[in-house]
Amino acid sequence: MAKIQAGEKIESPEEMTEEYRENLIHLMLMQADSELAGAYGYVPMITKAPNIAETLAVATIVKDEVRHARVMYKLLEDLGVDMDARFRQHDYTLRVDGQVDLGSRRAAGDARVNIFYYPLETWADFIAFNFCMDRGAGHQLVDALHCSYGPWSRAMEGIFKEESMHVSHGETWVKRMAQDPALRDEIQEALNRWYPRTMNIFGRPNTPRNKLYRKLGLKRRDNDEVRQAFAKEVKELVEQFGLTLPAWKPDWEKVSEEAAIPG
Repeated sequence: MAKIQAGEKIESPEEMTEEYRENLIHLMLMQADSELAGAYGYVPMITKAPNIAETLAVATIVKDEVRHARVMYKLLEDLGVDMDARFRQHDYTLRVDGQVDLGSRRAAGDARVNIFYYPLETWADFIAFNFCMDRGAGHQLVDALHCSYGPWSRAMEGIFKEESMHVSHGETWVKRMAQDPALRDEIQEALNRWYPRTMNIFGRPNTPRNKLYRKLGLKRRDNDEVRQAFAKEVKELVEQFGLTLPAWKPDWEKVSEEAAIPG
């Protein structure tokens, strides 16, 4: 803790308390499983790309995400996690019915962020996902980029650059589709699906676990602070493109309302 409070990096398992190690592994598994599940989810879009340039673009994004997953799994192996066994244990291709609303729940036992359980079915889905989820992940990964675990922080430098390119791809296409009368309704409908799902990924505000992450230097901001930074950026862009964002109500507020209804 003295090292962390002094702004120094933790470099090896030998320097870690068990509490630090467990929480570090938990966060890194979420990223690793999400990277791999995301890659598998993008694969069908290779055949749905509108031209050869975009076929290559999607294939490149798939390759990037698989590489990110392998980088994260290697870091986890260094911490004693058997990642080959984990790879065999979970089905990262698993997707729920596209009409299901998971809220903030997971659909299986892997650690992926739950938005990766939803299927991408159309090109507009892929673009809205690029625009919303990749941007949301970027806001979250800023904390990993500056985290107290040195190997993870350094690995994030390359990952963050490639994720930024994915976000740029989505932004370019949302603008293009918004300006095309034949595609405008389609991209608006896709944003209506993917924006609320992305807002759910950040977690509840002011949780004890998030406070612990910040104490350990594994995160820098509260969940809701990250969510609001994302929402502000997306709102400004969407308004520039002449589109709108749907209303979003936190999953935990819905649960509270249901619990308050008699009978």
